[in-house]
Amino acid sequence: MEACRHQTLELMIEERNLRGVPEFKVHSLLRSPTVTIRDTKCQGSCRSMSPEECTTTTQLIFPYRGVYVHHVGHDQAVAEANQVLFFNAHEGYRVSHPVAGGDGSLTLVIEESQLHELAPPDILRPSSGTAFRRRRLRIDARAQALVALLRHSLHQNVAEPLEAEVLALTLVRRTLGPRGAHAPGSTVGRQKLVDRAKLVLSSDLMRRWTLAEIAGELRVSPVYLTQVFQQVEGLPLYHYQLRLRLARALHLLARYDDLTTLALDLGFSSHSHFSAAFRQLYGYSPSGFKHSALHK
Repeated sequence: MEACRHQTLELMIEERNLRGVPEFKVHSLLRSPTVTIRDTKCQGSCRSMSPEECTTTTQLIFPYRGVYVHHVGHDQAVAEANQVLFFNAHEGYRVSHPVAGGDGSLTLVIEESQLHELAPPDILRPSSGTAFRRRRLRIDARAQALVALLRHSLHQNVAEPLEAEVLALTLVRRTLGPRGAHAPGSTVGRQKLVDRAKLVLSSDLMRRWTLAEIAGELRVSPVYLTQVFQQVEGLPLYHYQLRLRLARALHLLARYDDLTTLALDLGFSSHSHFSAAFRQLYGYSPSGFKHSALHK
């Protein structure tokens, strides 16, 4: 396959690091016969499309910080914390970063027979190993919390390998099952409009956007924007923005001793506003989640 003649992501990382330009930082968190887990951080220097790359394994990519665009042929998907992206083995892709700031993602590689057991048959391409039909799925709040719990607990060495493996399989089962997944729909044009709206929101998560400001950036009416976004994503625009902010909070909790400062940094009006929204979405208070992820 033509894409396989391109360097794999792992080789490109190695070459960039050898040149003294660590565009990627990859932290291996777990490697077992069942699952491999990596934390990958990218500086996002390539604002336009990167050279074509491919991976040697099918990967589930859970962005938790920042935003980028994943291009496969003429298809594209905006990668941000409300999504899981599928990188199929030996399938050429490119990446662009239209929003500055870089990104971070948790990467899961599930052993092939186990992935077949977890994935509903209609989500995989027939007779193609473990290649996914779709580029992405929207994940729910519980899946977001599992991503953060898995990443923090492995970084802090508070999760035993068996516990991490079970959490990872639970995350994949929830992501691919009917409770967690929402497949994007509608026309190509409407999907592109929604993708542009996501990039606007992600460009400044702390900003208290008005609907008119977002619609003005996209040159559409506020009514049309709200209708299309709800149709394509199955969520109101304001709820989508709230989930992006709270997913960012999941990432940053380990760095903040003062949660009021975190709340204000993320654009919430107060600690109580932040705490109530966090608890409603994830079922934990911010301090309770932080304790469960970082301590035993």
